[in-house]
Amino acid sequence: MDLATLKEKLITVLTQIQTDSGLECPALSGAIKPVDSIPKFDSKVWPVATTILATEIGATIPNDVNIFVDEATKLPRSIDETAAFVCELLKKQSEKQATAA
Repeated sequence: MDLATLKEKLITVLTQIQTDSGLECPALSGAIKPVDSIPKFDSKVWPVATTILATEIGATIPNDVNIFVDEATKLPRSIDETAAFVCELLKKQSEKQATAA
């Protein structure tokens, strides 16, 4: 999946979650950090957003991976960074499957 499509789907998922929750959703762009900028977007919502995104893109994102926060730095990722991280994750999964086949 290409980065632009993934970013578009991520923005759609985040917007839908806020709408379904009856919460305000700021205009989302690549530079926005969902953890900092989206109201009530916290550790209870992250897994839901990740699961919905995985379903939307037809991929598997492990439950123990927080796509919205960098594990090493503990800093929130922007939408662009999150999309790039998920692309890289999918690429690694694809390579692992190709090696196993």
